[in-house]
Amino acid sequence: MKAKVDNLDLELVQGDIINQPDLKAIVNAANAELKIGGGVAGAIHRSAGPGLEEECEPLAPIQVGEAVITGGHELPNDYVVHTLGPVYGVDKPEAELLEKSYKNSLEIADKKEIKSIGFPAISTGAFGYPIGKAAEISLEAIKNYAAKLNNLKLIRFILYSKADFEVYKEKANKILK
Repeated sequence: MKAKVDNLDLELVQGDIINQPDLKAIVNAANAELKIGGGVAGAIHRSAGPGLEEECEPLAPIQVGEAVITGGHELPNDYVVHTLGPVYGVDKPEAELLEKSYKNSLEIADKKEIKSIGFPAISTGAFGYPIGKAAEISLEAIKNYAAKLNNLKLIRFILYSKADFEVYKEKANKILK
């Protein structure tokens, strides 16, 4: 699915975030220590190789909603933006913190003059954020922040499962119309 938000192209695809060679940057749904983990963080770290963890070490720990940027190492992308999303039911106010993760990731990429970036569904795996609520927050954040971006031209949400992709598509059709 494709949509236009201000001067920005927004895409929703079902796929694997580590297989997006046409994107300049991808976003890691990181843990506070920026270490290899499960889910998205594990896949990105394994594909990027040990250099990523070495580069991350002095940047950790990060706070919920914060974002930092590193090189892509052995990934096909030049950069990885790492953000720590909220744990649902634990980190409060979770909706504001999740929105902050997206906003700060966009801001850091835009400042680095990155033209294209790929996002996973932050906080929806082990952190337990309900996919429908997370989709609404992330899409609203993009919609609200798009006009402030100077360099980013393409934002792609890469949803791993068909079910998550369908939820994002349904929410995008309501929010982005």
